[in-house]
Amino acid sequence: QLQLVESGGGLVQAGGSLTLSCAASGRTFSTYHTAWFRQAPGKEREFVAAWRWGVGGTYYGDSVKGRFTISRENAKNTVYLQMSSLKPEDTAVYYCAAQSGRIVFGLKVSDYVYWGQGTQVTVSS
Repeated sequence: QLQLVESGGGLVQAGGSLTLSCAASGRTFSTYHTAWFRQAPGKEREFVAAWRWGVGGTYYGDSVKGRFTISRENAKNTVYLQMSSLKPEDTAVYYCAAQSGRIVFGLKVSDYVYWGQGTQVTVSS
């Protein structure tokens, strides 16, 4: 069983930066697709960024392209989400997610089986 724990959330002013971390335990993380999603109050969970195992490609939601960067450090079993030029509309609970690399890669919530508990990001205007 893979366990995921997010950290790094907090309060930041608009235009600022923040880096979220997702530490994995229980299994070797390197062979998993990994992704970040977010959910604002009253809204559905939204895709933010993903790293595809095998080809190593990265994917981003339209609202964060050019501002957010997903990266992985396999030696530390950790995936990161670097966020810059933050906007108030980025305010949400951010979730780390993972799925076995043997499963078809996807960008939907239903494509991921393993989830962290979430970390709150609040961007003030």
